[in-house]
Amino acid sequence: MLKGSIVALVTPFNNDGSVNYEKLGELLEYHINNNSGGIVLLGTTGEASTLSFDEEEQMVKFAVKKVNKRVPLIVGSGSNETEKAVSRSKIYSELGADYLLVITPYYNKTNESGLIKHFTQVADAAKCPIIMYNVPGRTGMSISVNAVGVLSKHKNIYGIKEASGNLSYAMKISKYLNDDFIMLSGNDDIIVPMMSIGAKGVISVLANVAPKQTAKICDLCLNNKYSEATALANKLLDLTNDLFLEVNPIPVKEAMNHLGFNVGGYRAPLDTMSPDKAKVLNDCIDNNKELIF
Repeated sequence: MLKGSIVALVTPFNNDGSVNYEKLGELLEYHINNNSGGIVLLGTTGEASTLSFDEEEQMVKFAVKKVNKRVPLIVGSGSNETEKAVSRSKIYSELGADYLLVITPYYNKTNESGLIKHFTQVADAAKCPIIMYNVPGRTGMSISVNAVGVLSKHKNIYGIKEASGNLSYAMKISKYLNDDFIMLSGNDDIIVPMMSIGAKGVISVLANVAPKQTAKICDLCLNNKYSEATALANKLLDLTNDLFLEVNPIPVKEAMNHLGFNVGGYRAPLDTMSPDKAKVLNDCIDNNKELIF
């Protein structure tokens, strides 16, 4: 079962904008050795929308070999075109991904019946379980409660990453949760309340810079120690919020570079963090280094 803190990994780049595989290998080892319960490759935080298919395929091959089943490897394979999502899901699962993260269609979006068909076709084609990704703030659409109920019954749909930030919605879909269909929080600022209503953990941006502490919050929740988890989450809350002073993953890469991870820059249209906001973020990091490490 997927559980705990699952890091939404950044994609490190060289100065020329190419993928930095040496650094990618270092990051994978870092998270395996620092209590992350899984790794998401090619997610939103990984700037997947700016990568070519060839780059994605090479990254999956590299990560599968490097991780070597030591923790679950979840690979983003979604698209707003169903055929493309099906094709990528087949390829990445055959390359060795343990799970696939499949976002809702975006821009063209769809109606409820089209959404159910979209996820069903991807799940039917994939050679490993899929996790639906609900993030209406980016895609402009949400998976309806009814659609979650229908799709939760599919044998190859293992769960949902719920990143709407809407606890009322999360509560409504929690009735479908069981050992065969789990929920993961997609928001670092509400890990504790999400886990209190049944989420098994979080797919986390915060874990890029504070993997041990993010894992500890999840472990405390999994052991029903919600007061302690809340106290730790509150200590990290300023950092959690500052990692979203600008659009993700701009701040988290700024934070990682400030901490010496040297993950490089961004692919356009993402740009360097504004100096005033970078100062707020970096001051927060400097004031919390003992907590982070």
